[in-house]
Amino acid sequence: QVVLVESGGGLVQAGASLRLSCAASGGTSSSYPMGWFRQAAGNEREFVAAISRSGSSTVYGDSVKDRFTISRDNDKNTVYLQMNSLKSEDTAVYYCAADLIFSHIVRSSLVDYWGQGTQVTVSS
Repeated sequence: QVVLVESGGGLVQAGASLRLSCAASGGTSSSYPMGWFRQAAGNEREFVAAISRSGSSTVYGDSVKDRFTISRDNDKNTVYLQMNSLKSEDTAVYYCAADLIFSHIVRSSLVDYWGQGTQVTVSS
């Protein structure tokens, strides 16, 4: 059982930066591919980014490419999402995700473990 706890959300102005963190515990969390999803009010959960166990492979959703960067520190069992050039449409609850299979991380229906979410609000 993997427990994921997000932090770092908040209210920022458009154009600003924010870094989210996801601390993992339980099992061998460093052996899990991990990722981020987001869900805006009234919308479906959307894939944001994923990272492999070692951190050597990353995948991004089209809407965040070139603005967001996912990284991980396996010594700290933590995954990060650096968000730059934030836009009002980035406003959402951001969820950390983990699954043993990397390809599952891009589809919310296949993810095994979820965090509780952290709110990011970008004012224009």
